[in-house]
Amino acid sequence: MLKRLSLAFLLALVALAPATSWAQKGKIKIAVQAPLSGEQAALGEHIKLGAQLAVEEAVKAFKALGYDLVLVPQDDQAKPEVGVANARNMVADPEVLVIVGHFNSGVALPASEVYKDAMLAMISPANTATEITDRGYPNVNRVCGRDDVQGPVGARFAAQELKAKSVYIIHDKTLYGQGVADNFRSEAKKLGINILGYDGTEERANFSPMINPLKAKNPALVYFGGIYHQGGLLLKQLREKGVKAIFMGPDGLDSAEMVKIAGAAAVGSYYTSVAGPPDAYPETAAFAKKFKQRFGKDIESFGMYGYDATLVGIKAMEGWIKANGGKKPTRAEVSMAVRKLKGFKGVTGSIEFDNKGDPVKAKYFVLQFDKQSYPGKVVKVIEQQAPVAAKKS
Repeated sequence: MLKRLSLAFLLALVALAPATSWAQKGKIKIAVQAPLSGEQAALGEHIKLGAQLAVEEAVKAFKALGYDLVLVPQDDQAKPEVGVANARNMVADPEVLVIVGHFNSGVALPASEVYKDAMLAMISPANTATEITDRGYPNVNRVCGRDDVQGPVGARFAAQELKAKSVYIIHDKTLYGQGVADNFRSEAKKLGINILGYDGTEERANFSPMINPLKAKNPALVYFGGIYHQGGLLLKQLREKGVKAIFMGPDGLDSAEMVKIAGAAAVGSYYTSVAGPPDAYPETAAFAKKFKQRFGKDIESFGMYGYDATLVGIKAMEGWIKANGGKKPTRAEVSMAVRKLKGFKGVTGSIEFDNKGDPVKAKYFVLQFDKQSYPGKVVKVIEQQAPVAAKKS
């Protein structure tokens, strides 16, 4: 009889207890895809750490809503085939509702086709290739700017501020590197800069066969479209061979690794970026301190964008859950909530998407390594709306 009374008492307690205090409703996973190994791991690691910090800060709020919020890091190795394989694995896991990534546009483009078929929200902290958003997919967004603005920003600075009359352009043959180089070249031609050469290379060690003919043409500027692991070495070897041309590249050079690889040769070089350094944003001082306390390292630009991209997904999901009585959203509902997010302010500024998934306004920075240290000094800031996508024929 006593056992029956005890059981009845327990059942009564269960009936009275709030559902969220008795049991969680399940997990919500945010996956981050970036190169976490290999030559580009330094940039990918910062994206991951930014995402990790955003998730850690939101765990308590999601717990109160009845959900365990979990980060799932994925190493895409900067390789399209690996990114696509990871994407398929993430799509197969119904608990994954947001993808933060990628770093490389050449990886993001094929992987995003997988996300699109599943209507899995992708929020990119770094992909600048125009094709990423110009396809008009309702689930694909980015918190950064575009190559068809970044490239021309660099060309206009070269022509108007540096007074460069000639340029030799080199790119790394990737979707990102060649894309930004093409956009730089197009604008440079319009501005009357003489294009003395245009070469693509996958070289990782010896640039001499390329540097020798370049030196003979004596360009005022060398523009490199690519990532720091190549760009830093190219710059170092240019200086070793006596090439005195001004050196410039895009945000693939936006890393402390650029200075480590190029050494003293980095001093005086320029780079454009869709992600400004921490001191370029009034909101980042406290965040940089928090990041350093948590991870024991200084924040880099794409760490902030990784944080904001993740936070966009978190705020969109949190708002949807609260507005729908605690119900867990579908992937399509998350994608819709992300695209419609208004009034969001991250550490990099206000973020709101247009109908393609581009930021309504994005900042573009021109920086110079004025000394042998990272980050460079900001010399120009431009805020610009994303171009309207070309109509498909």
